[in-house]
Amino acid sequence: MSTPASRPRASQGRLTERVRDDLTQRITRQELGPGAQLPTERDLSVEYGVSRVTVRRALALLTEEGLVYAIQGRGTFVASERLGEPADSLLSFHDMVAGENVVVSAEPLRVEVRPATLREGETFGIAPGARLFELVRLRSLDGLPVAVDSNLLPLSFDEGLPELDWSIESLYARLAAAGHAPVRADYAIEAQAADARNAELLGAERGSPLLVAESQAFDPQGRLVVVGAIAYRGDRYRFRSTQSATR
Repeated sequence: MSTPASRPRASQGRLTERVRDDLTQRITRQELGPGAQLPTERDLSVEYGVSRVTVRRALALLTEEGLVYAIQGRGTFVASERLGEPADSLLSFHDMVAGENVVVSAEPLRVEVRPATLREGETFGIAPGARLFELVRLRSLDGLPVAVDSNLLPLSFDEGLPELDWSIESLYARLAAAGHAPVRADYAIEAQAADARNAELLGAERGSPLLVAESQAFDPQGRLVVVGAIAYRGDRYRFRSTQSATR
């Protein structure tokens, strides 16, 4: 037998589910397509005739289900399918999202030539003080930031790298043209808490989960050409792999 206290909670639950279900249908029918911004909590509460607390709970459910995601200070948006490399494939960010129904963009944050440290010289097999090219870009899909992409490589591979427009250029394509196409990479991925800088760039809460992929890419001659790290918003990336049983 329900108590007076339980009935309001049950009613609130039904209202939350009603809002969640209706928004789900609108997303499924693509009345709200991938990348579309949802109305504000205030507007949704007026539209559905419920409290903002109810709307907030419904949006939390949609977020858990991967249908929407929030960007701090900007609002809530309809999610597209999460990014993820095909198993055992070495792809640049641009190639990874090629064919997706999204607009890919890059904002250069750092384009710099600097001397290699002692450790960096050892890593690349070059003399300390030799020139390195450092490239950091903010990667976005449909105008929404999803990753901070950092790369470091010897400038000797292509002296023209600093003069290029890195909002449109592909680093891997440039290396391929220079005869140093990355064909193999050592790759590691781990979860990290977003620091203040990455949180601001990605529109996330400080301390929210990021998936950080670190790589060392090698050319056909086995020479290390690029050391990279890319930090993805945890709600916009999925790691996939193919595994086989050992005997």
